Amino acid sequence: MARNETSEFTLAVKFARRELRGGLKGFRIFVACLALGVAAIAGVGTISQSIEAGLQRDGKKLLGGDVALRLLHRPASPKHLQHFKKTSDFSEVIEMRAMVRSSSLKKTRALIELKAVDNTYPLIGTVALKGNVDLHNALERKDGIWGAVVENNLLVKLKVKLGDVLQLGESQFRLTGIIEKEPDRVANVLSFGPRMMISTKGLAATKLILPGSQIRYRYRISLNNKVGVTSWTEELKIKFPKAGWRIRTTEEAAPGLQRFIDHMTLFLSFVGLTTLLVGGVGVSNAVSSYLDSKVKIIATYKCLGAPSSLVFKIYLIQIGILAGFGVLIGIAFGVTLPALAIFAFQGALPINPEAGFYPLPLITAAIFGSLIAMTFALWPLARAREIPAVNLFRDKFQSSQVRPHFKFILTVILGGLSLAVLTIATANNSWFAIWFVIGTGGALVVLKSAASLLTQCAKKIKGVRSTQLRLALSNLHRPGAVTSSIVLSLGLGLTVLISIALIEGNLSRQVNERLPVMAPAFFFIDIQPRQVAGFDQTLKSVPGIGDYKRVATLRGRIVKIAGVPVEKVKIAPGVEWATRGDRALTYAAKPANGTKIVAGTWWPENYNGPPIISLDANIAKGFGVSLGDTLTLNILGREIEAKITSLRKIDWRSLRFDFAIIFAPGTLDGAPHSHIAALQAPKKLEDKIEKVVSDQFNNISIIRVREALQAAATMLDGIGAAIRSTAAVTIFGGSLVLAGALAAGRRRRVYDAVVFKVLGATRKTILSAFLLEYGLLGLATSIIASIIGTLTAWGIVVYLMGMSWVFIPSAVWTTVLVCMIVTMIIGFAGTWRALGQKAAPLLRNK
Repeated sequence: MARNETSEFTLAVKFARRELRGGLKGFRIFVACLALGVAAIAGVGTISQSIEAGLQRDGKKLLGGDVALRLLHRPASPKHLQHFKKTSDFSEVIEMRAMVRSSSLKKTRALIELKAVDNTYPLIGTVALKGNVDLHNALERKDGIWGAVVENNLLVKLKVKLGDVLQLGESQFRLTGIIEKEPDRVANVLSFGPRMMISTKGLAATKLILPGSQIRYRYRISLNNKVGVTSWTEELKIKFPKAGWRIRTTEEAAPGLQRFIDHMTLFLSFVGLTTLLVGGVGVSNAVSSYLDSKVKIIATYKCLGAPSSLVFKIYLIQIGILAGFGVLIGIAFGVTLPALAIFAFQGALPINPEAGFYPLPLITAAIFGSLIAMTFALWPLARAREIPAVNLFRDKFQSSQVRPHFKFILTVILGGLSLAVLTIATANNSWFAIWFVIGTGGALVVLKSAASLLTQCAKKIKGVRSTQLRLALSNLHRPGAVTSSIVLSLGLGLTVLISIALIEGNLSRQVNERLPVMAPAFFFIDIQPRQVAGFDQTLKSVPGIGDYKRVATLRGRIVKIAGVPVEKVKIAPGVEWATRGDRALTYAAKPANGTKIVAGTWWPENYNGPPIISLDANIAKGFGVSLGDTLTLNILGREIEAKITSLRKIDWRSLRFDFAIIFAPGTLDGAPHSHIAALQAPKKLEDKIEKVVSDQFNNISIIRVREALQAAATMLDGIGAAIRSTAAVTIFGGSLVLAGALAAGRRRRVYDAVVFKVLGATRKTILSAFLLEYGLLGLATSIIASIIGTLTAWGIVVYLMGMSWVFIPSAVWTTVLVCMIVTMIIGFAGTWRALGQKAAPLLRNK
């Protein structure tokens, strides 16, 4: 038995090889669809891994040392510094936001990201200044004035030049250099203004270091070769368990950038997988078309006694070889294009990706491509296996309804399940992947059902007088119609594109329309307690201002949840941000206007007891805590355990003053802290308000919300354009499938056109019928995809993002119009050749 199977397989290989000598005719779309999807998945994975490799390669330089420590509000103690000196070289960097203005042009002022460095900075790498100026020489005090180096856009903003003097706090600084690159700048991606760098001695002269100010003290540690990073950090935790610093090693050099890369990789991988699924429909069409062209050969095989299993193996081997060819092409592009992109954008990214060969994304893409090819090709292959020889001779004219054997149906189902499992297993966010699989499966079912419904509706429409419309409707439901293939392929791509357009539109609306209406004009930070009365009076003296609010604030880090260390608690992904760093805290005797308490009660105004807090209800749910549980926070090096007595529902989109954690009075009142304030004001008063505040309070930083929102909108537009461009690849894949479906039915179209001509139809009539058919098909597909895409976007915006939803018709109609145009152009291109065929040769052959 085994010998017979081996002999049959050998014979199948021989026949398959002979038939493949004819080239790729009929399989070009098959190969192109597979190659496109595989290239997308391989390319995204390769770029992601190359960026991660770049982060690992430059981790020490990006971090500024082997270990980085951060403290808020306060510097390291003498005991801490003494410990650093024993085991390492170290550098202290102090960062804060501040207002700076030109000494000569006092009307010009700007918010800056201030960085004060000591003589050992940077431990690793170099600060590149224009003209190769030495950093520490540029920061020295000369002629009684400290030096400062800045980014070029600060010169533009303040209308100053090198050699001019700036006023910072209570000291002056001369501009001595322009920063071109900081080795550790990527570690702090979020920025509210241009960089200004001074010496730590120069910072002391500004008198900006005040109790409770939002100051970050960073210590970069360079260990000697005898001390390991892990052992050093563990010893540090044991020796100073309540120091309150955030510890990072080279593996976490740029956590914000790493999260962004992970999210973009996840999304783009799903776009690539969607493209591959769309290509799967093209694979199925190509295999069906190829087998249709082999009807006589298959019938001959069977009439000469070839068993169905031999016929099945012959064409399975052919398709396997061609699928392998398509996968190899995709992998080749997946390796080449990222390398070219890395070379083209060298220096444009915060870090330089490490070009190289990364096998894992290529293997993953190859497995996806192979599974897609075999899953979608198996159905038409199995169907041809089951059709008797007599039916095969007739199959060109009458479609057979023979279904594959149950074992092949089961194999197709297993193939689909394997794709789902692989998608979830290879994603860096399993829950997102699960929802993607469910959503994609649901979309395919709905699109397939909609295609069947469209076919049935076209079949039931009777009494149409227009010849062209009657022909177009009949083409939608007749045997061999491409309706189902086009609705599935173009519909899936359109669904993705419409979803993205609507999600992006709602995000843009949030930033460009809703937030500016609700947002204050200014945020003020670092208001000292002794300045509160004067600051309030200064703002209220400006006529025409709007709502004004001010609250006390300091920062602390959550270290335990219900008594369990944070790193040992399973936290929901949506609220992990609350434990990544330090959180803004406040205290209040009574709830602010608009506070929504959903559980528990607020404390009495004269409360005087153990520490208690009010917590954001969503964070409590993500932490798995409720009323009566505790949170432990490290505040200024002291751990405070507080009981949760109330939960609040917070709308973070409102930009109103609210805090995830609010303490009752008594716990934080005596701690060094500052105040922050928000002010609503018309645009015409913004310059006046900024001048009044900065002239009287040189330590208070002023953030213009309008500028911050504009920067966010610009960034969102850039990301949106990149995402739309990537998602458009799915439409390109759908177009390939459409072209393949037209190529598969070209012989039938030629025959139809000839018959119509013989019966008296003009070329205009035939062309109109074909264009009308594809116009109807494109319109129907667009409507179906619009409904699915809109529902998908609505679900993501409302339930995943927690935002208000607005339907944006322009985003949908633009996409729909593009789909109809693409469908009609490709349909026209596919049928044009049919119109030029002469009748006699074709009818003579019949």
